[in-house]
Amino acid sequence: MTSTGTRLSAAERRSALVDAALRVFSEGSYAGATTADIARAAGVSEPILYRHFASKRDLYFACLDEAWVRIRDRIEAQLEASVPEDGTLSIAPATLRETSFLLPSLWMQAITEAGRDEKIRRHVRAHMREAHDFFAEFVRTRQALGAIHHDREPAAEAWIFVGVILLVAVADRLGGLLAADDYAAIIAQRHRWLSGTG
Repeated sequence: MTSTGTRLSAAERRSALVDAALRVFSEGSYAGATTADIARAAGVSEPILYRHFASKRDLYFACLDEAWVRIRDRIEAQLEASVPEDGTLSIAPATLRETSFLLPSLWMQAITEAGRDEKIRRHVRAHMREAHDFFAEFVRTRQALGAIHHDREPAAEAWIFVGVILLVAVADRLGGLLAADDYAAIIAQRHRWLSGTG
């Protein structure tokens, strides 16, 4: 249901539900959010929500996937626009926060739930592996261009990128843990290490 009375297609409705759920989850938590909250935020009834998602967990998985797609697309666009020697600067904590604090926040929530929910544990494990593989390929590509030192091990460096995403989540959740200068120092040190200039 929309303000103009026009009906959304199934794909549009699903996308609108994911957008609403992203807002609800990011403002609270997976455990604290209800499907009623999400349906209300989307301007639909719960039965409509359940036509598109069998459970809150399935909707959460769709949110995780969408948050990753958004941040991955932003990173890829920045890399495409950057010169190779500046490429490592495009994947930085500040970029992750500007693009979407959603991904770090959703990961942190999922990790909390993974201890008691095997399906969440499996999904998030695969999700983080996908992110890892993306960053490992980034390192390999930049090594081929000479932007990242050839001695840096792509798989290990990729896990550090994943760790930085989790650090952003911790900092955002605790508030005031890291300031802009701290992020700048992390970026600078990572660049020095990856490029072999320091």
